[in-house]
Amino acid sequence: MFIENRKNELIYMTSDRIPARHAFTTRFGGVSTGYLASLNLGEHRGDAPENVRENYRRAGGILGVGADDFVISKQVHKTEVRVCSAADRHTVNTDVTYEANGLVTSVRALPLMIFIADCVPVLLHDPAAGVAAAVHCGWRSSVGDILGEAVRKMTALGARPEDIRAAIGPSIGFDHFEVGPEVPEAVTAYLSGDTDGLFRSEANGKTLVDLRGANARRLAQLGVLPENVDVSAECTMCSPDKYWSHRVTGGVRGSQCAMIILD
Repeated sequence: MFIENRKNELIYMTSDRIPARHAFTTRFGGVSTGYLASLNLGEHRGDAPENVRENYRRAGGILGVGADDFVISKQVHKTEVRVCSAADRHTVNTDVTYEANGLVTSVRALPLMIFIADCVPVLLHDPAAGVAAAVHCGWRSSVGDILGEAVRKMTALGARPEDIRAAIGPSIGFDHFEVGPEVPEAVTAYLSGDTDGLFRSEANGKTLVDLRGANARRLAQLGVLPENVDVSAECTMCSPDKYWSHRVTGGVRGSQCAMIILD
């Protein structure tokens, strides 16, 4: 079950499946203004650097860390998953030198952060092995099997799929993810044909795709137990006042995040 939390002005979501400290942020609780109001965490969205730093400081307060403690990446809709160490901590408003759409770590007190604004955020945690991951699942990275890569890198650090807990956060919902034929074709290949209930045909020839459901199904194929997977019912396009939506804004927007830290 996803739960709405409040900390001062911040509003953020958590899942009861994940025992580690974590959060899916919303637009609420930051200091940015105008079209970026208010908790914009994107460093390259046209925001004032001092606003971004203060927003990171506030987001860090959710996990009990500082603004410059997070590991982030340059996200490019591919399937690279980076195993992170303390050397990857990011100083706010500086360039990141590597590209990755997923982050994995077994390092305690090292917070991972990925950015979203319609794509599917997935947090993974094996509490027995002490391994966590944050994965950005756009449709291209999804069908490229970024979750498979994340689980493989987690298991290399000692995790077991049957012990992994997963939270699939707020993102574009089934009713709004309208696509051309290339997406359902790629999802069908990705899931080896196990797509019952994931597609709906539209009168205009387009298809609606349940991308969250597709990623939940892939986790099951990878050995993650269905009872250990939590899927948010919130759609970023349905709630543009609460969440950044790339499609609603035409890309003129800020960024929210999903983040997790091992105690």
